[in-house]
Amino acid sequence: MSRAVLLFFALFACLRAFAADVPYLSGRIVDNAEILGQETKRKLTAQLKAHEAETTNQIAVLTVPSLEGESVEFYAEQVFNAWKLGQKGKDNGVLVLVAPGERRMRIEVGYGLEGTLTDVAASRIVRNVMTPRFKAGDFDAGVSEGVAAVIGQLTGTAALPADEPRPAAERKSDKFFDGPELSLPERILIGAFIFGIIGLFTVLGVLTPGMGWFLYFFLIPFWAMFPIVVVGTTGALYLFGTYLVVFPIAKILVSRQPWYEKARQDIKTKGSATIGGFTVGGRSGGSSWSSGSSSGGGFSGGGGSSGGGGASGSW
Repeated sequence: MSRAVLLFFALFACLRAFAADVPYLSGRIVDNAEILGQETKRKLTAQLKAHEAETTNQIAVLTVPSLEGESVEFYAEQVFNAWKLGQKGKDNGVLVLVAPGERRMRIEVGYGLEGTLTDVAASRIVRNVMTPRFKAGDFDAGVSEGVAAVIGQLTGTAALPADEPRPAAERKSDKFFDGPELSLPERILIGAFIFGIIGLFTVLGVLTPGMGWFLYFFLIPFWAMFPIVVVGTTGALYLFGTYLVVFPIAKILVSRQPWYEKARQDIKTKGSATIGGFTVGGRSGGSSWSSGSSSGGGFSGGGGSSGGGGASGSW
């Protein structure tokens, strides 16, 4: 098991190696995606510079053409910490990230401002201020009004944008994959690791005389929780229900096969039995498995950091 865990983390590290690069901090507005007009960038730069002079809070805006398969949360945190937004000891920085290629955005908040610009506040700004403008194709207004809302929340000069009730049709269209924000390659690798392990033990439970029902109950919490990482809460609920129903049915059907009954008798009389090329040996009322073969620019951050607070969104 320990080797499998090490392999998982090695694969995960390799995946991270292909993450999008952190761009150079050339100013308060880094528009690498080229979605903002010159006048918008000039006004935002002056606005953010004045806010920093008044409060010492450092706010930066970054647009990138694509996240290169990376999650917006991970990438925003990497940029924030590489740029060291906020004053050292105060951690009072904010990053507004927009990636039009994936239609994703995020407001990343430094430790020191999480009590003022809460996750709820950041989420409402993303959802109710920036998203409608982005959907209309107006990036200048979306970023400008989003930054203004962030400043208003930090200074207490603007009310928090209220949530509007979603239409019933929109509520029904929620994503099936509502779990952690992961890219497709991450879902594939993590899914192969998780389902490979619990799937193997599930098959062993179905095929093994003696301890099969023990494995059924033992695996219930694993099937209930682990799939959430890959397929989200709704998908995990469906898989969990399928496991609870299909395992007993499969176990009963398999137990009626002649080879299964022969294996059960062999374990009782000989102490071991061969099933599908594997040897199962009875030991103190249980069983163990073994295989017959062997195998392996003018503006810079002040030293602040972020621990992942903030909110993300899409349009």
